[in-house]
Amino acid sequence: MDINAKIYVAGHRGLVGSALVRRLERAGCRNLLFRTSSELDLRDQAATRAFFASERPEYVLLAAAKVGGIHANSAYPADFIYDNLIVEANVIHEAYKAGVKKLLFLGSSCIYPRLAPQPMKEAALLTGELEPTNEPYAIAKIAGIKLCQSYNRQYGANFISVMPTNLYGPGDNFDLENSHVLPAMIRKFHDAKTSRAPAVRLWGTGTPRREFLYVDDMADACLFLMERHDGSQIVNIGTGTDVTIQELAETIGRIVGYEGEIGWDPSKPDGMPRKLLDVSLLREMGWKHNVELEEGIRKTYRAFQKMPG
Repeated sequence: MDINAKIYVAGHRGLVGSALVRRLERAGCRNLLFRTSSELDLRDQAATRAFFASERPEYVLLAAAKVGGIHANSAYPADFIYDNLIVEANVIHEAYKAGVKKLLFLGSSCIYPRLAPQPMKEAALLTGELEPTNEPYAIAKIAGIKLCQSYNRQYGANFISVMPTNLYGPGDNFDLENSHVLPAMIRKFHDAKTSRAPAVRLWGTGTPRREFLYVDDMADACLFLMERHDGSQIVNIGTGTDVTIQELAETIGRIVGYEGEIGWDPSKPDGMPRKLLDVSLLREMGWKHNVELEEGIRKTYRAFQKMPG
């Protein structure tokens, strides 16, 4: 990408979007386009069309999405499928109409079947049933992939799709009702330490295995792929390693400095038993993550401590 090109980052205030902005600015890109959700509701087709017709960005990074953990996905399934479907449909279609040179769509590792062979290869897409706890969100993300591939095939667009694993880092959502597992644990252990609670009780059994990628590494991979990857082949972005949820909890507890007991509530859902991405395709292209899990958690906890309130 020409660093002087007009680049639109959809969802620039979120965990993913803000990391993309940091990476673009570090690369010397200064002609960046942003709109808050109050300035531009991407669910509004007419407003989205007017924005693209007026601004005519050359590149688009589509990070705008409704996201959340198991609780949020279970509580708001209609919101998760509707909001994500309509946002990606509007942005992808209007990007095509406006002649965008290249678009990057951020999917999710939850697109893969619940019992996909581990680590999950890109070819596992649509080979089995999805995890029920996040099926509406996953279906929306799969639709986004198919939109990009269809516009490539029918119109000769260059819309690429990447599948990041579980992301975390500065700018994350630490709300206990709607956050993902890692930031939720940081909040729980911090609150328990502050209140001197004797124990922390966490959802599930602690046995599922998860992979975690520091969000600034994800942003670096996205720019790497914008430079080096074209076409409809989806690409996984991850570390290629995973930990159990119990190991994650013990690591976060140690970093936060919580010395009480860790308990588990097996009446709550675990989600997929394992979710590890095969990142061999991205490795073959020449990219590898830089921030290991413990270092990333320390950085994220420091960012959490600096947050107001």
